[in-house]
Amino acid sequence: MAKSSSGNVTRSDVAEAAGTSVAVVSYVINNGPRPVAEATRQRVLEAIKQTGYRPNAVARALASGSTKTFGLIVPNIANPFVASMAHLLLQESLNHGHVMLLGDAGDDRQRELELIQGLLNRQVDGLFYNSVDRHPYIDVIKASGTPFVMLDRVEPQPGVSMLRVNEREAARQVTAHLLSHGYQQVGMISGPLEMLNTQDRIQGWRDAQAEYGLQVDEALIFPASYTRQGGYDAAWRMMNSNRVPRALFASNEGQAIGCIRAFAESGLRVPHDVALVCFNGTEQSAFHVPTLTTVRQPLREMAQRAIAMLKNWNGEAELAEFPHHLEIGESCGCQLTSRK
Repeated sequence: MAKSSSGNVTRSDVAEAAGTSVAVVSYVINNGPRPVAEATRQRVLEAIKQTGYRPNAVARALASGSTKTFGLIVPNIANPFVASMAHLLLQESLNHGHVMLLGDAGDDRQRELELIQGLLNRQVDGLFYNSVDRHPYIDVIKASGTPFVMLDRVEPQPGVSMLRVNEREAARQVTAHLLSHGYQQVGMISGPLEMLNTQDRIQGWRDAQAEYGLQVDEALIFPASYTRQGGYDAAWRMMNSNRVPRALFASNEGQAIGCIRAFAESGLRVPHDVALVCFNGTEQSAFHVPTLTTVRQPLREMAQRAIAMLKNWNGEAELAEFPHHLEIGESCGCQLTSRK
């Protein structure tokens, strides 16, 4: 049987070509729920090929109540940490039979809203959401009834599930690591001040200095975007203001890499002239020169838990907190200290 002139081939057309029933065609297409003899199955597959039939994914989704898709909204996929998390979420989604649709907001709030609305219109089974700033569009998602998991820090509220690492404690620990080398002054390249995770990391930086009995110099906080360019620009602001500290905490890996580049252009070396640590390291940290001392998050475990949270979603808020790990590299000066 040739493809119909209208191009709208139905399962009835396939059944007629295969000499079987529409139900049997459905069993072959859906791989169940009833078994089909291999010879019949091959006839149906050949009829599908001959007729050019294409299953209607939307109709199947409406019938099953699932589109077998998840949506992922991220602020900027160029961020190595965000990209690493997105990669693992995609892999875990495939392991559970779901396709992941990526929405990259490009650090633009309006684009973020448009992406959320677009994914909701596609009737995704759930959303993973990392907002551009501290004002995520939670109400829009909640109004749709779509399950979702926040991948960044937001204020706890009913019906909002969240993955979280204790960023204040992690920032305290990595700053304290610098102070354990005997440095009396630690600067900080923070994220944008309006973001909640920025405030958590700044407070951890303060906590470590208070623990060591040091006076906190707030003028040594240099806010910047969570990018290599942000770190590069912040380092030049330090140098132009003659406020380069002997030790420095960068709020993410990208900032640290950009900062090291700016220092190199001015003749400053890490860790010889400035000891440096950072947050949210990825595998890239171990291949940078110098290797970076950084806080690592258990991204694979986080991705697995995020998928489970969506699949078992019941409308109740669930908080999943994960431990962090301090990975020692060369940038903090440990090797230099050990040679003394």
